[in-house]
Amino acid sequence: MTNLTTTPDLAQNQLSGGDFARERRILKTDEFSSVFRLRPVQRTAHFVLYARSNALPHARLGVVAAKRFAPRAATRNMIKRVTREIFRQSELMNVDCIVRLSKPVNSKAGPATNAQLKRALRDEVLRLFVSQRLAKSLILAQSVAVPESSP
Repeated sequence: MTNLTTTPDLAQNQLSGGDFARERRILKTDEFSSVFRLRPVQRTAHFVLYARSNALPHARLGVVAAKRFAPRAATRNMIKRVTREIFRQSELMNVDCIVRLSKPVNSKAGPATNAQLKRALRDEVLRLFVSQRLAKSLILAQSVAVPESSP
């Protein structure tokens, strides 16, 4: 018989999915609304990324996958899992991101998930977060790279 006791920190880290704890999620309606008021930052074939800076020391994520664009729950859950996984691996700072599904990804007649669909969605979401990370680093570089010249 093995001993399954763990420290509370380790257990919490395992339950929270690594680096996607509750504090890294956008949960409230007003938080979603404040980000949606801004123009989309990036678009791909199926997704739209909305982003705005926040006053927190970390990034937060919200995912919106409407039933009308992904009729099967398995597909919507897969979209959310893939998006969260890529968000955890991205090194975004001080930004609230919302990834919204904006076009249909499959129908009720086709398979709920398949490897090709998962790969395509992963590539699109990865492109969204890479573009956001690059945009943020360019803004930071511009603000730091403007030294005052002395006469």
